[in-house]
Amino acid sequence: MIEIWGKPQCGYCDAAKRLCESRKFKFVYKQLGEDFNREQVFENFPEARTFPQIKIYGKVVGGYDQFLRYIEDTGFNGTGEG
Repeated sequence: MIEIWGKPQCGYCDAAKRLCESRKFKFVYKQLGEDFNREQVFENFPEARTFPQIKIYGKVVGGYDQFLRYIEDTGFNGTGEG
């Protein structure tokens, strides 16, 4: 399962969601101020400096660029088998 931790009016957050939708990946979108606060961001992503922050099956991947690279490098197909 993919978790996208984002914030309102964030182009990269929207791009991460669109990427998941286009590839039919199952994902959960969590929004700052509704589903979590800034303190929880730093608890879950100590090195985070930007949004979104993304986890795949509990593993921190990073932001949008790192997510895209992860998909390309690993052949991730959304099933946990890639």
